[in-house]
Amino acid sequence: MSARSVRTRVILGILGGALLIGLLLVAIRPRPVEVDLAAVRSGSVDAYVEEDGRARVKDRYMVAASTSGTLARLEVHAGDTVARGAVLARILPLAPMLLDARSRAEAQARVSAAAAGLAQARATVERAATALEQATQDHDRQTSLAAGGVITPAALELSTFSKRARVEELRSARFGAEVAASQLALAKVAAGQISAGATDELTATAPVAGTVLRVIQESEGAVAPGTPLLEVGDPGALEVVVDVLTQDATRVSPGARTVLTLWGGDDLVGHVRSVEPSAFTRLSALGVEEQRVNVVIDLDSPREAWRSLGDGWRVEARILVDSATGATIVPQSAVFREGDGWAVYRVEDKIARRTAVGLGVRNGLEAQVTTGLAPDDTVVVFPGDRVADGVRVVAR
Repeated sequence: MSARSVRTRVILGILGGALLIGLLLVAIRPRPVEVDLAAVRSGSVDAYVEEDGRARVKDRYMVAASTSGTLARLEVHAGDTVARGAVLARILPLAPMLLDARSRAEAQARVSAAAAGLAQARATVERAATALEQATQDHDRQTSLAAGGVITPAALELSTFSKRARVEELRSARFGAEVAASQLALAKVAAGQISAGATDELTATAPVAGTVLRVIQESEGAVAPGTPLLEVGDPGALEVVVDVLTQDATRVSPGARTVLTLWGGDDLVGHVRSVEPSAFTRLSALGVEEQRVNVVIDLDSPREAWRSLGDGWRVEARILVDSATGATIVPQSAVFREGDGWAVYRVEDKIARRTAVGLGVRNGLEAQVTTGLAPDDTVVVFPGDRVADGVRVVAR
């Protein structure tokens, strides 16, 4: 074998070994991790508290029965416009109770007894009237005789006293007849013998001019004092009540801008009027007790924009609690906890670098970065377990 052939074989062997080593290095070299990337941007970010709420009329008036009686069927319905002082309901006296056979017989007996008593009283009146007539005639004769000196003054005084006594007896007899007549009428009422006729009624009027919001009892029936009948209010004066978690309520301040959505029309603008001082407990959808507090919102949009919004309608409220302008912003999904602070994976030359950052305003989708990043930096979104400091990454 010639020296030239040997040299060629050596060179080919070296080249083949180098190629094999290169292939092995490529095979064992870590592959870049496919990740989702996002650019850091500069702009504004707003943080909201988002909760469901309901619209309600600011000033509502409950019209209730002021006394017991029979409610006549209402002639007004929900949605009717009423003027101040308009009659909304009429309350009539209660119908008498039904009587069984025994009670009816007793009532009839009382009527008969009262009728007999009235007849007796009237007879007493007639007897007293006759006695008075006789005493008057006697007194006139005694007066004539006394004028002629036939009888003594004492006899005239006796005649005068007798006439006065007969006058008082007649007056007493007439009073007794009136009492007997009243007892007869009472007995007839108890027995149900009074014929039906015009009866007194009590009317419930509208306290203000507005609209009937809700009719609670429309049909005729017996009512007790304080029974709610209907509600009246002005649907043109609406407010929105949103119950939020107490920990979120600490971030809500009066005057905060609010956007109302998902009520069936265009988005509405409002502001927080007040945060109620008293909280209440409510069960969440998972059955967990939550402490919540009502936030009252006034509408700033013109009336024409929410004319079709009604009392009790559901809305979704977004209450602005914090904002920042000219901020460095990253997706919230790029930020993760590192100890007591926050960090992101910043990409430099396709290498992920763990970078500690300071956060400002957050809204669940985006976060303001106060330190650690600059606009136009690239960060890893949703970093998984395969992403670590110094790992090569590639866009998915």
